[in-house]
Amino acid sequence: MESFRKLIKGWLGIALLVLFLTPLALVGIEGYFSGSKKTDVAKTVNGQDILNKDLDDLVKAYQQQYLQYVQGDASLLNMDVIRSSALDTLVAKSLLLQQAQKLGIRLSDAQFVQMLSQVPDFQVNGKFSDEVFGNYLRSKGMTKDQLIASLRQDNSLKMLSGTISSYAIVSSTDIEQLANIETEQREIYLASIKLDEYKKNVQVSNQEIATYYNQHKNSFKQNAAVDVDYVMLSPEMYTTAAAAPTNAEIQQAYQKYIDTLNKSNNKIVHHILITHDSRSDAEALKLANDIEAKIKAGLSFEAAAKQYSEDPTSKAKGGLLEGYQTGTLGSKEFDAAVATLANGQISQPVKTSFGYHIIEAKAADIHVPSLDSMKAQLVTELEKAKKANAFTDAVNSLNETVVSSDDLNVITQSFKSAKVNSAKNLTALTKDPVLGDLNVKAKLFNDDVKNGDRNISSNIQLANGNVVWVKIKNYYPAGLQSLAQATSAIKAKVIDQKAEALAQAKIAATLNAFKTQPATQVLANSPIKFEKAGTLARQNLKANIANIAFTLPTPKAGMWSVGTATLPNEMAVIAVANVTRTGSKGMNAEQALQLKNWYQQSRNEQEMADYIEYLKSKAKIK
Repeated sequence: MESFRKLIKGWLGIALLVLFLTPLALVGIEGYFSGSKKTDVAKTVNGQDILNKDLDDLVKAYQQQYLQYVQGDASLLNMDVIRSSALDTLVAKSLLLQQAQKLGIRLSDAQFVQMLSQVPDFQVNGKFSDEVFGNYLRSKGMTKDQLIASLRQDNSLKMLSGTISSYAIVSSTDIEQLANIETEQREIYLASIKLDEYKKNVQVSNQEIATYYNQHKNSFKQNAAVDVDYVMLSPEMYTTAAAAPTNAEIQQAYQKYIDTLNKSNNKIVHHILITHDSRSDAEALKLANDIEAKIKAGLSFEAAAKQYSEDPTSKAKGGLLEGYQTGTLGSKEFDAAVATLANGQISQPVKTSFGYHIIEAKAADIHVPSLDSMKAQLVTELEKAKKANAFTDAVNSLNETVVSSDDLNVITQSFKSAKVNSAKNLTALTKDPVLGDLNVKAKLFNDDVKNGDRNISSNIQLANGNVVWVKIKNYYPAGLQSLAQATSAIKAKVIDQKAEALAQAKIAATLNAFKTQPATQVLANSPIKFEKAGTLARQNLKANIANIAFTLPTPKAGMWSVGTATLPNEMAVIAVANVTRTGSKGMNAEQALQLKNWYQQSRNEQEMADYIEYLKSKAKIK
């Protein structure tokens, strides 16, 4: 509802939007108005209970929100973090509501009535409608008192947050410093030192590996992991030809296509609406009956709609509801009437919450192609379907043998192009075109596997139509990787570090020379060959290069500031020859305004976060 969105316009970023609105919009309002048992309490804030039910519902709401960002893969979500975040949200909301009440921040009754009467979703023809308002309450399963309490809370929070954020000071000096950072460009030179040559003679002892492991144990924490063997089959691997489609099958497919075409053909719907806002229900019905009689007597439906309909959206179009589909008007009575109307038939007055409708429904004209024009396409589709069915049959037939023998080689014997693959230390976070499939991960990380099941799975259908069988060789529970598990990665890491140290030692004299000598003098005697990358902004460089290039000090005239960055199998030497900053003068008006607004919002959010922390420091939270 647009007016409700306006009520909360100006919340300080999406985090605070979720903070204030999610508990009411998604959790359900009844928890804020009902009593509780102490066993149902998740937290108590200054004596006010936060219910486990409300916490659980908010966790589910957050979970659904985050699933959109991981393509529905729940295994990628850290539910402990989500639950902790949800609890923090409810604690903060409770503190802010208590503070608003303590400060007397609330709408007066007159202000609230005025606000409610201006919500368009509660109006008909620009006037507040008790019936529409009642329908809304019934659809949401709440009483008027509950909605009023909810809106009062939302408005109190808005007023309080607006007061707090108004104290966030943004100075012109701050903006100019940000503008300098935003517009800064650096003249950059790059050189590459390959590390492979340095790695050839590097040795790593078992003691060094153990020492590294003991010093960096926190970096070896992992989610549950598995070592797995698997075989994947695709329909392309099935080479047995399927029988050609028969004429009867082609005719059946053609008829199915026509039936689908007809079912997908939505009706063209016109309607005339007579409301009962300014008249009694009986008067509205009488007027609708009179209009229906005039249409039967010869008045065109379009003319009647333009003259009598009280639906401002469709009136000028002769009552046409453009793009009508079931559910468009949110009325089951209207949809039921449309469904029963034959082509060109006009209904008797149909009562809905909006008033009385006279409805006309016509079937849209559709072009039905001939069988001859469709035959080649139908044959291709039937052949594809037959091959897919044959592949499915072959997989199902093979599956029983594979499972009973607990041997993946049975598959490779039947499908010569298939092979047994292996993966080690696979976690739910590992990205893999086969093992990263949601259905596969459900087989790899479940309680049966955790409790010792190491049998070959049944065939698993992948999203792309392929199938896979998996056999877990080892299961590693969530926690700290063992030294044996981490050894391979540690050895590679130590080799990289030693190689980089050797490379650093070889070029140390040159790097030190840049600190005291002009760049031209150093370059004349240096074995390092630099290439000019250009005069670049931060966003034009890879993050690991930019992090070095834009933190090096501004060099004096003729000098270079130099640093290094580690890349896979190489060390980059980064030199900055010149730094330019145009500040706000280098921005157009729109860019300058965007920067100011961004910084203002950031300061507002920080003020709100600080205020919440202050309230927490004074609160009794159990």
